[in-house]
Amino acid sequence: MTIITDSGSTKCDWITIDDNGIQLFEKVRTKGLNPAILTPGELMGRIQESDKLMEHKKEVDHIYFYGAGCGTEEPSMALKRVLEKIFPNAEVTVAEDTLAAIYSAIDNNEPAVVCILGTGSNCTYYDGEKIDQRVKSLGYILMDDASGNYFGKQLIRDYFFKHMPENLRVSMAERYNMDEDFIKYNLYKQPNPNAYLANFAEFLFLNKDNSYCTDLIKKGVRIFAENMIMQFKEELKTVPVHFAGSIAYYGQEQIKEVAKEMGFRVGNFVRRPIEGLVHYHAKNIK
Repeated sequence: MTIITDSGSTKCDWITIDDNGIQLFEKVRTKGLNPAILTPGELMGRIQESDKLMEHKKEVDHIYFYGAGCGTEEPSMALKRVLEKIFPNAEVTVAEDTLAAIYSAIDNNEPAVVCILGTGSNCTYYDGEKIDQRVKSLGYILMDDASGNYFGKQLIRDYFFKHMPENLRVSMAERYNMDEDFIKYNLYKQPNPNAYLANFAEFLFLNKDNSYCTDLIKKGVRIFAENMIMQFKEELKTVPVHFAGSIAYYGQEQIKEVAKEMGFRVGNFVRRPIEGLVHYHAKNIK
């Protein structure tokens, strides 16, 4: 039994396939498993909350885990050790989420720039064989432009600074707990503040007809494009830019407008990479 896993900071999807590439049972979803943020104990606890995974843990012989926070050695090795402990018979491979986006978004292994816009954000170039990650992500505090947590932070700031239209402030207060102590508690005393911030991003896309919201989305995408996509100026002359993640999926219209402004060609949009990953690994089962 092989498990293919796609994880962000908010949620993690697990799909099992047999030696013929046939899915064995329904997709399992756990909380996000970002080893750059969570301790080994927290990672283990989140996995063990799934009765289905625990029921089949000894049957698993391969795990291909793609996730946020897995782009540097120490966090990825910590997660690998946790997975090896829980699934004692499995050969475990841990890779960064950009590789998952590549496998799910590209066509026929063709070169492309591939972006992730989900709870976090990232961007890489794939030449058809290997990735070229020119900027290492420093996470949600310093980077993650145009991500869910980026937009959540902007919305909260604009709410308290009263930079958003009053009708949206009223709607936001009706939808979320905007008490300042509650917000500070979640940001500074609870785990995964990036995922907490990302929860607010849905508000933007529910109100996309409002110019404030569309302008905020485009502003974030422009910053992301300037800092991340445009590092591949030469490659952009010949290759498309693919996008993966829920923020990208729901912000397609604004992304295409920014792409036209900045002169790069948009390719595919993939909301959840897990389906593409399953297809990729099913084709490559030895």
